[in-house]
Parts: sequence; structure tokens; C-alpha cells
Amino acid sequence: MSPAGAGAGPQPGFETLAVHGGGGPDAQTGAVNTPVYLSSTFAQDGVGVTRGYEYARSGNPSRASLEAHLALLEGATHGFAFASGLAAEDAVLRLLVPGDELVMLTDSYGGTYRLATAVHRLAGLRVRTAEAARILEHVGDSARMVWLETPTNPLLQVVDIAAAAERAHAVGALLVVDNTFATPYLQRPLELGADIVVHSTTKYLGGHSDVVGGFAATSDERLAGRLGFLQNAAGAVPGPFDCFLVQRGLKTLPLRMERHCTNALAVVELLAGHPAVASVLHPSLPHHPGHEVARRQMRGFGGIVSFTLRGGEAAALAVCAATRVFTLAESLGAVESLIEHPARMTHASAAGTSNAVPPELVRLSVGIESASDLCADLELALASAA
Repeated sequence: MSPAGAGAGPQPGFETLAVHGGGGPDAQTGAVNTPVYLSSTFAQDGVGVTRGYEYARSGNPSRASLEAHLALLEGATHGFAFASGLAAEDAVLRLLVPGDELVMLTDSYGGTYRLATAVHRLAGLRVRTAEAARILEHVGDSARMVWLETPTNPLLQVVDIAAAAERAHAVGALLVVDNTFATPYLQRPLELGADIVVHSTTKYLGGHSDVVGGFAATSDERLAGRLGFLQNAAGAVPGPFDCFLVQRGLKTLPLRMERHCTNALAVVELLAGHPAVASVLHPSLPHHPGHEVARRQMRGFGGIVSFTLRGGEAAALAVCAATRVFTLAESLGAVESLIEHPARMTHASAAGTSNAVPPELVRLSVGIESASDLCADLELALASAA
């Protein structure tokens, strides 16, 4: 199902597109799921005469179905699947040339910061970082790309996408939004003025901790042409079964995100009243600096919750070691709940830089288990921090 195929009637709801947006039953067999095309090469009907595919790096029907499906959910005209979230980000950063300036948040995913500063900076990219509250002040005439996460990882700061787009475009810069935390179910950056949206499809989109992937989408024809070229030229593409797994995840995305969000609210309520907790970071809280912006640009507040411990790093490590329902692990966005210590785990590469995170911080990826079980598990773990 596509916008063009929806006819002149009302646009189908997100939930309907999530289930049916992959193109419908297979025309030849009637299979309701897109087949996994395990072929690296495709026969040609004549020299240079193909049926749309010639070599799997350049295109595969399983990948094409996922790309069309996820682009539809993001409201984009073009989508490109990659082997990982960082592979997608690398392709987007390759839109810049030596000497260009990238403006990004100090509170960015450690892997993104490492990619920009330890890889692309060596090739001549200039990188400027700024706090979320002051990011627009740092977008000057020399900026060529502004890179946002909102909510951010792991401090869950919120940036006004529409305002950022206006500022970026005023100086001739592109606005890129990493929408991994929110997903297109909660937030649609392209509709708010972003030029490109990126994802780690490993997280909520796949949703089951069984696949690694990335995605970039745009409605700009020029950018799409360049991203398509980079996807093929660099070759960091996902395999067909990986595409199948991500697309399977898309079909239940709305249901899972609703449960992630409601469970997160229960966890926030517990943490906000606990004596061992110094602060709770979640945009649902009325005193959160980005609360009103999040209410305006998001459908819900998301399933990631971060908090700090009064006992400092030792207490944070003790809590991470004491949970039983929350699994101590990196990554996020899957059905099972995860707990981690960002300073020593996902953001260790940012240690000693402006992007370093507080050592007393704990990040939770709240899953879809029973909310009462999750809260009971955290209560017991927090007792170890007393």
C-alpha cells in the first residue's frame, strides 16, 4: 500500500500502513509476507535488460520492500536500508565534503560522535558540538549540516525540530534527525522540516534483539540520488533475511510503542518518588525543559528512561548489577527491558570529551513486560544503592 495506491479517499492510519505498507500479498504466490529473496544475482532477459534487479548489492526485492514500507511510515518518498545504523549515518555524512562544518549535540550517541570525530574529521570534516538548549545559537553561516537526536541519547533532551529546520535552512544547511528513540509512530521529522531522517533499525523498528540494521529516508530528489549512489558504491547493505526481520517488526510497531510508553510512565512514577534517585530524565515530566516541545511534536514520550543516583557512580553500578527482569546489556528498543551504565558502556568512547555522560547515570530501555514486575525489580535493585 502506498500513498498513490490509497486512492482519493482518506489516507490510511499509521497502524494500517504498518501492517499493509509492504506492498500486499505476493502477486505470484499470494504469500502475505514479502519473500526472502536469497539470491545474489538475477538473470537478465537480454544484455542490459533486467526485471529491476541485477546484483543484490545494487538491489534486492526483500530490501526494496522494506525500503518502500519504512519510507511510507516516515512520510518520505525515498528510503535506503543499510547494514547498521552507523552505516546509514556514514552514508549521510558522506554528503559533506572536506572543510564542511557539522553541528551536532554534545548529548549524542557515542557511536555517532566517534564516527564524526574519529573518522570523518580525519577526512577534513569540521565538527562543532553544542548543548541541546543552545544548539540553534551554534548554527552559523559556516554550518552545512545540523545533526539532531530528539529525544537525545542518553540524557533525553528534546529539540524543537521545526525551529531547527528553520535555522538550518536559513544558512543553507541540511537538517538530519536521528529518529531511533521516537520512531515514526511517535514523531515524523520530515513533516516538521527535516531533510533526512535516520534510524538504527536494530532498535524499536526491528524490536526483538535479533537483527542489526540502519535506514535513511528523504523526500529530496537530489539527496535521494546521492544516498542511493553511496549505498551502492560503498556497499554497506543489509542481507535479505535482515530486511525480512525488520519488516516483520514494523507490523507490530504501533502496539509495541504504546506498551513501551505506558510502562515507561509507570517506571518514571516509581523513580521520581524514590529516595535513592537524585533526578529522573524523561520528557513526560512537567518540569522537563523539553516537555512542551515533546507534547507538540510527539505522539507519546517514549520508552527510554534515564536517572541519576544520589550515591554516585558506585550506586549506579550497584543498581545495574542487581536487576533480574531488566537485563544488563547495551542496545535498546526491544521487547525485553534493558539496563545499562552509559559512561562505561554505550558512551565509553566519549569519555574525556564534551560528549561525556555523568558517571552516576543509568539508562533504561523499558520493555513490554508487566509494569508491576518492572517496578518491583527496580525497587529491589534500588535498595542496593541505599
